[in-house]
Amino acid sequence: MSLLWRNPQRRLGLCSDRLFLSKNRTIAVQPTADAAEWRAAVDALPGILLSLKCREASVVLADQFVRYALLPWNAAIKSEEQWVALARHRLAAIHGAVAAQWEVRLADTAPMGPRLACAVDRGLVEALASVFVAANVRLASVQPFLIAAFNRIRKHIGNGSCWLVVEEPGRLTLAFIQRGVWIAIRSRRADQRWREMLPEIIERESAFLALAAPCTRVIVCAQGDFDTANCESWDAKAVSYGELALAWD
Repeated sequence: MSLLWRNPQRRLGLCSDRLFLSKNRTIAVQPTADAAEWRAAVDALPGILLSLKCREASVVLADQFVRYALLPWNAAIKSEEQWVALARHRLAAIHGAVAAQWEVRLADTAPMGPRLACAVDRGLVEALASVFVAANVRLASVQPFLIAAFNRIRKHIGNGSCWLVVEEPGRLTLAFIQRGVWIAIRSRRADQRWREMLPEIIERESAFLALAAPCTRVIVCAQGDFDTANCESWDAKAVSYGELALAWD
């Protein structure tokens, strides 16, 4: 389920307020109100690429820069162009005219399973390409965090069911996988209380999906510590955001 993925020499994680360079090394940046939320991080890249002295690198984008839509499998759709057209139509129906400014890519989730549409501001993609060309570094791939995280943990999920919860500043992304099939992706605002409220959040999302039985397996990708004791009735696992952003598939 990777997008244009191959093993580059370096992998960088890009968020609005920081860049992940390794599991234990981050560089903070200061977003400004009068610029795109990704601009400060992209502007910091030239110096970082120079210091890394690499010929090739890959970028993992925070989910805050990405819009997702699940497209049910349709045997009548025969070409990639038709799938992209359907994705664009779905995204425009959800987000309006701004969707015309997005670059859209698709990822398979399973054979004859839903396809995951990922949309990113075209200006961000073009800015990344320009920075890498100027630095004489090959941009091997641009990949959303949710896909990078899933590729890393998919062998542990297998054909089972799981909630995947991703924390980013001020928001949570929740993906529900049931018996190996992607069922839903939801993004919602979150404040500092989300750790204590997570059981209630997932209970509400489960009710929204009208699940016949609750799924108690949860993998949390947090940007800070997450105490699984808060989820004592679940089969819960916590993984650091930086670890999943930068680990190889």
